Order: sequence, then C-alpha cells, then structure tokens
Amino acid sequence: MRLPVIGLLCAVAGGLAALGIGRATGIGGRTATTVRETVVRPAAPGPAAAGVAGSAFPAAKIFRERSPGVVTVFAYFGGIGSQGSGFVVSGAGTILTNAHVITNAGETSGTVRPASSVYVVFPDHDRVAASIVGWDVFDDVGVLRVDPARHPLAPLPLGRSSSVVVGQPVAAIGSPLGNADSLAVGVVSAVGRSIAALTAPNFQLTDAIQTDAPIGHGSSGGPLLDAAGRVIGITAQIRSDSGGSAGIGFAVPVDAVRRSAHALLTKGHVSYAYAGVQAEDLTPTLARHLRLPVDRGALVDRVAPGGPADDAGIRGGTGSETFLGEEVTTGGDVIVAIDGRRVDDADTLVRIVTNSLRPGQRATFTVVRDGRRRSLALLLTARPAR
Repeated sequence: MRLPVIGLLCAVAGGLAALGIGRATGIGGRTATTVRETVVRPAAPGPAAAGVAGSAFPAAKIFRERSPGVVTVFAYFGGIGSQGSGFVVSGAGTILTNAHVITNAGETSGTVRPASSVYVVFPDHDRVAASIVGWDVFDDVGVLRVDPARHPLAPLPLGRSSSVVVGQPVAAIGSPLGNADSLAVGVVSAVGRSIAALTAPNFQLTDAIQTDAPIGHGSSGGPLLDAAGRVIGITAQIRSDSGGSAGIGFAVPVDAVRRSAHALLTKGHVSYAYAGVQAEDLTPTLARHLRLPVDRGALVDRVAPGGPADDAGIRGGTGSETFLGEEVTTGGDVIVAIDGRRVDDADTLVRIVTNSLRPGQRATFTVVRDGRRRSLALLLTARPAR
C-alpha cells in the first residue's frame, strides 16, 4: 500500500517513537510582559458542538471578529526566508505560532536554531518586527513578542481542547501559500490523535486535533477556532497522498499550547518527563495469543539503556513475531498502571508521562511480568533535546 506524503504546513516542504514512550504515526516536513498576560484566560465554557445542528456555523462572524488578531509570520535564516502564520493572545504583544515556523526544527537532526530575524504582517498589511521569546520542539509551539505600541492588537481568546468533540465545526484562519487573511471551514474529524512531533521526531505529540478543514502550506501557526471564536488548536501538520494541501490536517491542542506558552514566558523553556521506554498497544486478541493474564496495557518493546525505566528494572522485548499481519515485539513487561492510574494502551502511557509527571519526580509503574504484577519506582528525568 502506498504510504501518504506528509509534511508541515509551511511554505516549503522540507513508526514507533521512543518518548519517553509510545508509538507514533506521523507526518514530516517543514513550513515556516508580564506573566499575568502570558496567555489569555479561557473564555466561559459553551456548548462543545455549538452550531452543529439546528443553526448555521457563524463562519463570517468568526472571521470578522478574529481575523484582526491573525498575522502572517516571515522568518529569515540567513538569506533564506520562510512563511507561516500566527495569532495575538495578549495586549502585551504575545503572539503564538509553531516552533517550526521560527526555527530550523523539522529540517535538522542537530541543534535547533532560531531564525535570525522575524517579522509579522497584520491584515492591514502593516509589517512589524518581532522578537523570539522561545520555542517548544516537543509540542511544536513558538512564542513571539511585538511592541504593542507599534500596532493595535486584537487578542484571540483561548478555549479548551479537552471539550472538543468529533463532528463540531471549526474555522482555520491563516496565510496558505502566502495568501494572508484566508478562512477555511470544516469539522473536527478526530480527537486524541498521537502523532509524530516532527520538530522532535523521536517523541509524540499527544491529543492532536484532526480536521478536514482545507488548510495549506503557509498556514502553520494559525488558529483553529470553534463556533464561539475560541482558539482550540494551532494548525501544524498535514498528511496527503500527493504532498499538497489536499489531505488531513492536524492541530496542536490548545491545552498543550497554553502549558508551553506559559512555561516559555515564565521560565524560558519547557520541561517534559522522560521514562525511556518504547511501547505498543496490548489488545485482548493479542493478549490471548501471547497468553498474558491481562487484556489491556502498554507492551514494552524497548528500554533506553541507562534511562529511568532501565534503572528501575523494566524489561523490554526479547523476540518478535508476525501476528495478524503486524510485527509484534514479545517478551517485554506490560505496563498496566502509573501511580495507580490505569494504562490501557501506549497512548495512555504517553499521555500520563507527558501531562501528569515532571522531571525529578518518582512514579510507581505497575507492570505484569511472568504472570505476576510488580511495582517498580522510576525516577523520571527530563527528555533529551532530540
């Protein structure tokens, strides 16, 4: 079967993931204060699927009210320019975009470097210099700042991606192929996707939002908005058979964006816990085949030498076989809980380590080995840079 061509939504196109853990099916390529004003607070909650049934999706109203806060981002790397999108989130001049728009992440396996200069262009065509506050390669979030005295600002309100549901309508505003101030409308096609973090390809971006809204190259960093005009994600990746913009779009969930932006603005960096395991889903059918006493969990394929899991004694696979058309690693521990929280699959393992644990924290991993449950204490470290 022919695999899809996948890429970031920038102007130029540039398996299993070891994360701290888990599996990733992914996409590759490239596009381009005060703490109190780090990120606007979430707007008051409203119906998750407002506008889906019984009333028209207010696309024109959303565009009219939110497009003044969406900008086109131009980043220059020496003599090479790259174009993406971004949006204002505070009156202090904070602008959010993707890390791959303002750095060379996604195009290098070495040190990630920021653009030498960045400019943003507002819908009225006024061009303003921006400074890079920081970037998070793991969740592909970038933070810029402009002088609020240089241009009137119209901050966009942030929603909550945890309340997003499949089927709800969404709008994307950005600059596909350099066409600034463009609107695309669609629906949320899926939630909770785990996709390769292309700016850090050995790790996963969890809970990505999948959408059929037609978003093209140059839209990276633009907002994905719900029916109330709240940002629920940053458009970041696209998967297609042709390599063009006709395909499946993915957005970084705004809950992750908020966490990254807050850390970048307050500490200058974002830290994630690292467990040092690679795992796959244990399903009931596979569990019966392997004669395991549990039917759900994260089956450990590999343990990073010298990592937290290795130090704690978690065991990776010792063999492999083909089962129901897929290659399966066998003989490893099955992780079934972390600090008492149930782990049903590899994605849950990634989600708990990413969202709930911190570097330097001790966590108890419950594993099944040789038919028995064991509790192993891991001292988590920080994710390696790449």
